[in-house]
Amino acid sequence: MTQVATQFIQNRVFDEIQVGDRAELVRTLRPDDIHLFAIMSGDVNPTHVDTEYARSSQFREVVGHSMWGSTLISTILGTEFPGPGTVYVSQGLNFWRPITIGDTLTITVTCREKFEHNHHIVFDCLALNQDGLKVIDGVAEVQAPTEKVKRPRIMLPEVTISDRELRYGHLLSITAGRAPIPIAVAHPCDAESLRGPLQAAAAGLVVPVLVGPEAKIRAVAEQEGLDLKGFRIVNVPHSHAAAEAAVALARDGVVEALMKGSLHTDELMSAVLSKVGGLRTARRISHVFMADVPTYPHPLLITDAAINIEPTLEDKADIVQNAIDLAHVLGLAEPKVAILSAVETVTSKLRSTIDAAALCKMADRGQIRGGLLDGPLAFDNAISLVAARTKGIHSLVAGNADILVVPDLESGNMVAKQLEYLANALMAGVVLGARVPIVLTSRADTAETRTASCAIVQLMAHKKREARLG
Repeated sequence: MTQVATQFIQNRVFDEIQVGDRAELVRTLRPDDIHLFAIMSGDVNPTHVDTEYARSSQFREVVGHSMWGSTLISTILGTEFPGPGTVYVSQGLNFWRPITIGDTLTITVTCREKFEHNHHIVFDCLALNQDGLKVIDGVAEVQAPTEKVKRPRIMLPEVTISDRELRYGHLLSITAGRAPIPIAVAHPCDAESLRGPLQAAAAGLVVPVLVGPEAKIRAVAEQEGLDLKGFRIVNVPHSHAAAEAAVALARDGVVEALMKGSLHTDELMSAVLSKVGGLRTARRISHVFMADVPTYPHPLLITDAAINIEPTLEDKADIVQNAIDLAHVLGLAEPKVAILSAVETVTSKLRSTIDAAALCKMADRGQIRGGLLDGPLAFDNAISLVAARTKGIHSLVAGNADILVVPDLESGNMVAKQLEYLANALMAGVVLGARVPIVLTSRADTAETRTASCAIVQLMAHKKREARLG
């Protein structure tokens, strides 16, 4: 039996192969294999890629493409037995049962017959699953190489599957079974800021109250083909009035959350923070981005990247507590909080390191509750166990942070936007510390981002109701 070389790829020429010789390959089907095969081939049969459809299909679950198994036969023939220089002549296969996610196939090709005049070889091909059941069998005929080849094994680039739609669906699923909440949308006067709440309404997350110039809102809806039937519109003359009216609806208990439309953040937050008629509480108001990053094992909360420009130590204590409280709502019993700086040692030359040390001590003394804090930590140490261990950092937080607390708004905004635009992170943004949660997104954000943010505030509103009733 032959085995694949680890550093070189080499063939077995026609004269080296005897009838009865065989080679074997073992491979387990992963979800990424199905997605990659579908992308490569264009075969998006819902049996393979649509979980909901697959549940009602013959097999009751997503199954792999049958031809994925056949490519493993090609892999052996082309890379190992006979290997480089092999030319396919024909392939006949029978498919006996489906390949499901987690199935481990053992592929065997066995030399059945050789033809000296044209150097053709006929192979029996067989694929068994982990239970020893036959999945594929058949016959392949190839023209075998006659010259020896030995080449360095080419290392292929890594491929990352970023299933944005799947991650988006998972985020929305956190509110499954909960009733939509009323939300006031301040000045939804462009396509995305209007589409977002309507999309969230269609997903059963919110019941939007649209606050702004009615003529503008209806003009956008008509231009974009959006149906406003059944949605309440509070007609006000301009964006400033929209902010004040939306805040008033929240203050009076008509709605349980706010959402920024196509107005400046300053306009909305000025009304929220107003000492007369605003939505202040004893807690410092702060912003949290939730980032679902394909290359990180769980969502990251990043704070504060939108409200507090240069927060003081006391401000940061509230910022941290707000983020911890949100993490609790999202189901994290004791979130790991990394207080970020440029370095991981305390120095008077960087105020952020002193603040980090102080925040950790405040948590030790019960001034910050519900989370596990560590800092200062550089970004790499916060999210990479390898980086943390390389630098000799022994911490329950380092390398596995749930919450990243940034030194200031500038650094936080850069971190969040880099994850969104360079790492394909799915983002949602909310403001905490006010009497109601606030969906606060950039005017450039998509309707998808706004809908994801609505999922978070809906969950927060329901948790608030439960706490009040409990």
